Amino acid sequence: MINVIGLGYIGLPTALMLASRGADVVGTDINRETVERLASGKTTFREKGLDELFAAAVENGIRFSTEYCETDTYIVSVPTPYDDETKKVDPTYVVSAVKQVLEIAPKGATVIIESTVSPGTIDRCVRPLLREYGFAANEIHLVHAPERILPGNMLYELEHNSRTIGADDPRIGERVKELYSLFCKGTIVLTDIPTAEMTKVIENTYRAVNIAFANELMMLCRHAGMDVGEIIRICNMHPRVNILSPGPGVGGHCIPIDPWFLVGDFGDRMPLVRTALQINDGMPDYVFTRICEVMKENGITDFSRVGLYGLTYKENVDDVRESPTLRLLAGHPVGFRVYDPMVCRKLAENQMFRLEDFCDACDMIVVMVGHDEIKAGGLPAGKIILDTRNVCRGEGVYRL
Repeated sequence: MINVIGLGYIGLPTALMLASRGADVVGTDINRETVERLASGKTTFREKGLDELFAAAVENGIRFSTEYCETDTYIVSVPTPYDDETKKVDPTYVVSAVKQVLEIAPKGATVIIESTVSPGTIDRCVRPLLREYGFAANEIHLVHAPERILPGNMLYELEHNSRTIGADDPRIGERVKELYSLFCKGTIVLTDIPTAEMTKVIENTYRAVNIAFANELMMLCRHAGMDVGEIIRICNMHPRVNILSPGPGVGGHCIPIDPWFLVGDFGDRMPLVRTALQINDGMPDYVFTRICEVMKENGITDFSRVGLYGLTYKENVDDVRESPTLRLLAGHPVGFRVYDPMVCRKLAENQMFRLEDFCDACDMIVVMVGHDEIKAGGLPAGKIILDTRNVCRGEGVYRL
């Protein structure tokens, strides 16, 4: 039996994928509401193909519980935020989960940590727990198998992306590789735990730095009166250049968070990364400045006549973690209207739940997320548009 700990955006799809492939799975979460919802046959977030996968897993006998189970294999997939002051990884949830596992785990059990952590966290914060709970060396097998999936395409990537498995004992690594091979069609690489920790953080750091370059280029081009879109288009004709698109900020749990782990632990050796993260974190403030410029140019003085379209961190998902829109609202609570077709629960003041009502209430619309709804022409003519995602076409559309 496999006990998957943490049934969020990573743990739930992993548990469902394993169960749908015939594994005996119990999913555990401390949130009783989450467990009750899953046990009643309902998923907890929207994702393409998730309901069908859930049905297959239920048919194969997956169970959900708030209790940990005594078994030989655990997968820990709980959040790993960072400390706001130190920027170091906060391992509290991982440590708490592992402690509860060790209270009931038999000798010889394997504990697979999927949660993203900074290099050295498992040696520093998890391995000492084994001695604390009375386990000798090699009586509990630690493994790090960080996920690599993207909301909106989560299930495809879970199945087709490559995986890295870090283990102390290559034989245990092979055993875990066999487990993940139940659903993973990508290449599965075996290595040691510190290397697995580092590679996951570096992957997201690489992306964060490249996003920051695009955002800084955009700000430079605006200062110089140039079209950043045209410049990027021409530059990307070079066979070894691939500049990303600038945007209103970086969201989700990975790219805005994981690189700070490196800065927190190795700040004096990571000045480039620190600067890149500061650029990305500052984008919601930059967007606010552009909103004020466009409002002034068009004679708009009432912020309640300005609408922010999009609360999620990316298009066509309901995930609002580290949302640039929510960060903008937190930093500038001036009365903006807000609407997002993917978000049914109230998250902000002046939030509206029908596109028609939202558009009627606004003279100016700021596109913060490029949902398919507006790519298909969902915004009415005659509105002033500030498009931070470069998805709107036509005369009079303002860009960042």
